[in-house]
Amino acid sequence: MTFRVAFAGFLHESNSFASAPADMAAFLQGGGYVPLTRGADLRDAIRGVNLGMAGAFDLAEAAGWDVAPVLWTGAIPSAPVTRAAYEQIVAEILTGLQAAAPFDAIYLDLHGAMVAEHAPDGEGELLSRISALFPDTPIAISLDLHGNITRRMFQLSDIMVGFRTYPHIDMAETGLRAARALDQMLRTGARWPKAMRQGDFLIPIAWQYTGAEPARSLYAMTHEVPAGVATASIFMGFPASDFDECGPAVFAYGPDAQAVEEWADAMLAALNAREADFAGEAFTPEAAVRHAMAARGPVVIADTQDNPGAGGSSDTTGMLRALIACDAQDAALGNLHDPDTARAAHAAGTGAVIEVALGGRSGLADDAPLAVRATVECLSDGRVHATGPITVAHLSTWGRQPACGSAACGSW
Repeated sequence: MTFRVAFAGFLHESNSFASAPADMAAFLQGGGYVPLTRGADLRDAIRGVNLGMAGAFDLAEAAGWDVAPVLWTGAIPSAPVTRAAYEQIVAEILTGLQAAAPFDAIYLDLHGAMVAEHAPDGEGELLSRISALFPDTPIAISLDLHGNITRRMFQLSDIMVGFRTYPHIDMAETGLRAARALDQMLRTGARWPKAMRQGDFLIPIAWQYTGAEPARSLYAMTHEVPAGVATASIFMGFPASDFDECGPAVFAYGPDAQAVEEWADAMLAALNAREADFAGEAFTPEAAVRHAMAARGPVVIADTQDNPGAGGSSDTTGMLRALIACDAQDAALGNLHDPDTARAAHAAGTGAVIEVALGGRSGLADDAPLAVRATVECLSDGRVHATGPITVAHLSTWGRQPACGSAACGSW
């Protein structure tokens, strides 16, 4: 049986405390993703890229789906999405879906922690508008582990599947798992029972690492599901999205309603039991520098509050000031966003000495530019070819999965 499935993607992780919003230019450029892409160009644009939709396309090809690609876009994490950008992108998705109809199902590649200036639950609002146009159409979604998944999103979708790794390396695999679950559900001809449970505490990003406890044992529960449960997910939440449903949640889907409900209860109980284990010590900048100076070997200090991967502007000067105040030698500041200083360095050339006011332009009350006299050691055009597991999807390994209807598929 051939299913026609519409594909669309709209990703943003929104930091309510950041300074620079995501406007339309940010989505057109794509940040660490790919530029905004429409229609038939979509498959080639994301082929081999570690994105949920890349994995979904891989499953679709193996399962013989007739895919109707609409649009994919994403912007680097930042302050909430502007009203203008959100409305323009959503309108284009809705128009594209209407043009692609009829279809058997919709697959969406979303983040789960999108906040727009006028819509705190960005994904829930998108789903509401899609459901109003296609009320009887099954919807499957791949999502980031950091999603703040709302009751509205749960009610308006049929399957939600989240990443299992942080740092994230399984984005395309997650899209494949979501598409595989959708294929299996479509072949049964009936919607699966589903269950959602929300946690009542926030989990700091710095302690969400899935390669160690407590997250490692929790995520094992998404792999090792009982009979009657087809797929299960745990979302850690993104605390920097400041709205009322911010926080962790667990989900289970499958053909056995009782098993689905019981597994959701079990995952929530396990999550609640580890609440205290998510606590950790955070240092002030100078304390972190002194701690690093006393240690043997290289030490990485992670400034999680100005993390550009979580919406920070990456131009604050507090860590640099701490390094100077502590007279830290053999130290490097890994990332500071300052286009004006970059332009001055390029104008002066390699080896030149320049005097600049570095960073501190994001408008934060407790930050300011730092006057420095610096040597231009080297210059770059800014182009980077990323080859690591966070960026590159190795789709060929998934081609050896059993056919979607096979009992050998196991848990997803």
